[in-house]
Amino acid sequence: MATMVDVARRAGVSVATVSHVLNETRPVRPDTRKSVLDAIDELGYTHNTLARSLVTSRTRSIGLAVSAISNPYFTEILQGVEAGALEAGYSLLIADPHDDPVHERKVVQLLHERRVDGMIVAPSAEPAALVEYVTKRAVPTVYLDRLVGDAHDQVCAESTAPIRQLVEHLADLGHTRIGLIAGLPGLSTTTERVAGYREGLRSRGLPFAPELLAGGNSEAEGAGDATRHLLAAPEPPTAVITANNAMTIGALKALGEMGLRVPRDIALACFDDFSWADLFSPRLTAISQPSREIGAAAVRLLLDRLDDPARPPRTIRLPCTFVHRTSCGCREGDTDGA
Repeated sequence: MATMVDVARRAGVSVATVSHVLNETRPVRPDTRKSVLDAIDELGYTHNTLARSLVTSRTRSIGLAVSAISNPYFTEILQGVEAGALEAGYSLLIADPHDDPVHERKVVQLLHERRVDGMIVAPSAEPAALVEYVTKRAVPTVYLDRLVGDAHDQVCAESTAPIRQLVEHLADLGHTRIGLIAGLPGLSTTTERVAGYREGLRSRGLPFAPELLAGGNSEAEGAGDATRHLLAAPEPPTAVITANNAMTIGALKALGEMGLRVPRDIALACFDDFSWADLFSPRLTAISQPSREIGAAAVRLLLDRLDDPARPPRTIRLPCTFVHRTSCGCREGDTDGA
């Protein structure tokens, strides 16, 4: 197996120069850098990152704790995190906290024990134990998608205004009974989307009816139950908004089982676009979150924290996009260019 000494001998430079090229600890002339990289390639040299971490106290690894990795939204976030980490020369250790506060605390401790340089975490609805752990141990951490307070680094999409936009769009189509299937209680995203729902009703002069707000617990099965509950009301909604893509699937399944067609019998709009939403019949009107950009922004925020541990915490919010299709009841031609 080739060593750093072999690389230095092949490139005609010192071992220190090879180290500077590999670790980017000092500027190296472009021609010298090329000679070192060519020698590494020719010899098949593999850098010993473990040995480097013992010297620098850095592992150049990031812990990522995200629930429901199978969810397309979090999958795209993961892609953004991975691309940003790779570009910066970091590897990822990934864990699924299952949106369970106890498991979340264990997962974060395990990642910390693996000596990751920092963490990116999508917190549960009860993140107190998680926040206490990383704060007490000064673990550089960025909170993703769900907010935990302005005293922490965090990045997410806008939630309130986009839901308001969906409500206003449905109201402008003539709907006065608009239901919302909300997410898991305690999540900042749930709180903000319910607030956006109420703002949208208020802006169009529609009263808030408690029976039109149902909880779907951010998952398909819960959304199915919520859909059946809403439609069993004495005055059921004529339009429904689902607050994430998993709940959209659950709502569509429940409506189909009830023999209701979208949008002929009931209009539907959703928060969270996904790759096959345009393939449904009808095509789903949705709010699209900048998922990959959220992941990439979280990496940048964490790297900034690693470079400057004393800097003030930052909250980054990214705008969403209204994707106008036909499940809201608009005709195909009316959605062109929207």
